Amino acid sequence: MDIAVNLIGIIYGFILILTAFVRNKALEPMRVDVLFMPQPTEKTRPVNLIFGILVAGYGIYSLFLKANPP
Repeated sequence: MDIAVNLIGIIYGFILILTAFVRNKALEPMRVDVLFMPQPTEKTRPVNLIFGILVAGYGIYSLFLKANPP
């Protein structure tokens, strides 16, 4: 179950990174700035890149810890 949650987090992180660069109707509802900011614009789009790197990075780090415990 933990692996599935981490994989979903990694996929969502990559989707957020993709939304920072690609304008697509299917990806727009997944943007963090659309979900949490009252007036999302093109200037708030880079927020998705930051959150995407954080979410995907944490998921990859967590998977790495599961595969190689200390």
